[in-house]
Amino acid sequence: MKKVVFGITSLTLGGAERVLVDIANQLCETYEITIFTIYAKGELEKQVSPKVKVKSLYKVSFSELSKFQKRFSVPLKVLLFKNRIYQKYVKDNYDVEIAFLEGAMTRILSTKNEKTKKIVWVHNDISAVFGNGIKAKLKRAIDKKIYETYQKIIFVSKDNLKKFEEVYSLKNKKEVIYNYIDAQKVIQKANEKREVEFDKNKINVVTVARLVEQKAIDRFIKIHSNLIQEGLEHVVYVIGDGPERDKLEKTIKDKGVEKSFILLGKKENPYPYIKAADYFVLLSHYEGYPMVLLEAQILGKYIIITDTAARETLQNYENCKIVGNTEEDIANQLSEIMRNQKKYTVKQLDKKQYQNEEIIEQIKKVIEEIE
Repeated sequence: MKKVVFGITSLTLGGAERVLVDIANQLCETYEITIFTIYAKGELEKQVSPKVKVKSLYKVSFSELSKFQKRFSVPLKVLLFKNRIYQKYVKDNYDVEIAFLEGAMTRILSTKNEKTKKIVWVHNDISAVFGNGIKAKLKRAIDKKIYETYQKIIFVSKDNLKKFEEVYSLKNKKEVIYNYIDAQKVIQKANEKREVEFDKNKINVVTVARLVEQKAIDRFIKIHSNLIQEGLEHVVYVIGDGPERDKLEKTIKDKGVEKSFILLGKKENPYPYIKAADYFVLLSHYEGYPMVLLEAQILGKYIIITDTAARETLQNYENCKIVGNTEEDIANQLSEIMRNQKKYTVKQLDKKQYQNEEIIEQIKKVIEEIE
């Protein structure tokens, strides 16, 4: 039985993390699977099959680190001692090494080893991740060398592949494999009880996102405040946490929208909130192939997104609106939708058939074919 290791930052509540848990739980029937994380105690660890091993570089969660550790000591250790980390935790233990998310684990598993197969997953729009400054150019140059060490690069969307090739001219084998999603689990968990009740007399908008700059929550707060001032009563619920939380809470307070723009924090089960929403939105600056949009489709929600690579997830889905990725365009379109609710309602429940068995077979083929 082949030994396969998947590397990821942690098994916290995130789209790529959920996908990895589902994939590992399927593959453990065929392979000896290990998930290697940088930080332990992720909320999704308890959903991992007993047949899957989980080991971590640090025995604590990211939130348990000090501010200094978060900002300097841990990132520097991973950057400066990645080869030593690889030698201690990975080398000669596995037949196949898969870096499942951009960042630290992609760097660690890039350490040269002729005895193993190396695969890397790309979940994001690489052209937008770093920006355009000198620091960004340096990171791109470093990452190009890192990606060159992998025998195959897997992308979760055609758009991600296209954007990657615009940034890096690499000869590695490349393939698109869409994210695995357990539709029945989403439907089942959506029927569980919510901790927060919605006001049925108002428009309820839900988004699920990490509180990071990419997700543009600060921009959404400003737009929400202006729409409230126009008399468009609605409540926004944000499910997720992250480093921008303090800053966002200050902006919410400054705009005086504490009662209508609500940060719910992490929710192990976000589906009852998505199900109860009038609209599901994802108004990011840039995106990859967000799992949460597939989940919102399964629950038959009207979806509003900005024009990013995420548009690929909405192919053949009627109940959606893709808006321009500027504050003005978002505000105008949200205003139009809220003023004409009857026009922007669910016309057709999602009947998409998710090809989960096919996706698992694609992954198995990738694991087997690389020599």
